[in-house]
Amino acid sequence: MADRSQHLIGLLLGAEEDWPQAFEALLQRVGPVKTGDRTHEFGTERLTIEPFDLNDPVRVELVIDRLAYWYYHPREWLKKAALMNGTYLLNSPFTFQAMEKHSAYCAMLRLGLKIPRTVLVPFKNPVDNVRWAYTSEKYNKPFDLDAIADDLGYPMYMKPFDGGGWRGVSRINNRDDLHTAYDESGEMLMHLQATVEYEKFARALSIGAETMVMDFRPDEPMHNRYAVSHDFLSPSAGHQAVAISRIVNAFFGWEFNSCEMLVAGDSVHPIDYANACPDVAITSLHYYFPWAISALVKWSVFSLATGRRTKVDLHTERYFAIADDDSLDYDAKLAGYLALADEYFETAKYHEWCAENLTDFDAKLVDWVSGDDFDRILRETVAATYPAHEQEKFLAHFRGLTGLWVSDQAK
Repeated sequence: MADRSQHLIGLLLGAEEDWPQAFEALLQRVGPVKTGDRTHEFGTERLTIEPFDLNDPVRVELVIDRLAYWYYHPREWLKKAALMNGTYLLNSPFTFQAMEKHSAYCAMLRLGLKIPRTVLVPFKNPVDNVRWAYTSEKYNKPFDLDAIADDLGYPMYMKPFDGGGWRGVSRINNRDDLHTAYDESGEMLMHLQATVEYEKFARALSIGAETMVMDFRPDEPMHNRYAVSHDFLSPSAGHQAVAISRIVNAFFGWEFNSCEMLVAGDSVHPIDYANACPDVAITSLHYYFPWAISALVKWSVFSLATGRRTKVDLHTERYFAIADDDSLDYDAKLAGYLALADEYFETAKYHEWCAENLTDFDAKLVDWVSGDDFDRILRETVAATYPAHEQEKFLAHFRGLTGLWVSDQAK
């Protein structure tokens, strides 16, 4: 008789309801998965926040975390679960510091990626610390903000080093914009970042070994920011966008992350690739929502069924060895980094495993997105997101886009 393994996935949530319901519904449709002489079954539990003994056992084997980037109590529980219990985490709390953008910029510049020039400037206003006055008077060196901006060149962007949700981001077209934005930054620590003349703004969502690069329009309302555009990048730029996103994730041990890039022809410039809680709302992803939830389910199931282990040690020296090899050009270095990333994500093994063990999952996904349960989630999400007089319009909008996704799967 085959051995049975019961796997429990923990969902650590904030205010979201749409994707967790979708994840729970699709996971039920996976059913038992038999690999060799072992049968794997999967369930979910929404995690609660309560006191914990550092020696307490942890029931969940994998956690999808959407909360600990701002809520420190569950973050420390995640660290305990990973270190003491071997719990698999999406994402690693040990590299959250790099998700403040600054560390990620430094690391990717070290690899030679095409990051626009970036300067970190001191706080505009004094920080709330009794030592500020003495330290500032003795050690803060006066600087010429205008000279820094002139050197970077207009237009540029000013944005917090720890970012998130476009908070505090300003386009700086001239000196008036520069001083207004800096004056308003207060106690936020700001980057000044050069921009490039770009043709496309791409946003890539990566979940495990899968990546979707989307045509992103940041000036549009949220429901209209992701254009349904399948060939908006050249083959070279498309390959780079996928590779860069996966390289960033593997480098830091992130497995559920988004990356934003400015694209000019075949040149791809990452500008933001550290997102502890990437957007997976149905009301913004719409057409791409079924893919995202499917990828999240498949990666979670694959990780548990194959015994994938959390890696706390990042082994970044392997990437730096490629970066320091002067015999390699940019494309060759990117290929080397991508090989390390695919090794980290077990990309080939993942796709082979899904093809062998989840043979009918994609058909079940299409059936579910076409059915009443998905439509109920959509209706509830629209009702919770938009005022009553706009709900019918947006319901029709999102039904149309997700219906387009369903029809495209038959092609």
